[in-house]
Amino acid sequence: MIRINLLAIERERAKRRPAGFQLAQKITVACSLILVATLLGLGWWYWSLADRAARLKDDIAAAQAETARLRQVMLQVQSYEQRRAQLQQRVGLIEDLRKVQSGPVRILDQISRALPDMLWLTEIKQQGSDLTISGRCLTLTALSDFVSNLEASGYFKRPVEIADSQAEPSQRAGTETVIRFSVKAQFAPPAASSAP
Repeated sequence: MIRINLLAIERERAKRRPAGFQLAQKITVACSLILVATLLGLGWWYWSLADRAARLKDDIAAAQAETARLRQVMLQVQSYEQRRAQLQQRVGLIEDLRKVQSGPVRILDQISRALPDMLWLTEIKQQGSDLTISGRCLTLTALSDFVSNLEASGYFKRPVEIADSQAEPSQRAGTETVIRFSVKAQFAPPAASSAP
């Protein structure tokens, strides 16, 4: 026997069933594609972060190596600076000694040029630029010549004064008396006295 369905409702339901199955497949494929794309995106993001972390580690290692090298350079620079300061201090000390050294040489040179005959020096004391010269002579004329020669040299400020003079008998019998004297003067080289 043959059955004929005259109702159109059932036919439409039958046709729609395969369309519903295709929609589920499309949703599954779309979700699978989204999941694959998400996994690919997460994989790429992880790979880029790992690459960036590796580059940062390399940069940090390079920076630490540079820091260690610069520390060595800084230590060398500090040692050079200390050495330079020591050398400058030594040079300054040598220059000071040279300046001070020329003073006594000039003093002795000018005093020796000012010495007349029959006058002997026994002691020269210096305190700053003040000098005390002690000695002996046979005549007062020799003493006054000595004082005037010191004043005329231009290396001693005027007045050069006789602080003390005493006549004492000679230790030898029948010889003249000896005059013991002390002269005070202030040393002033011509360059220093002409400076303002």
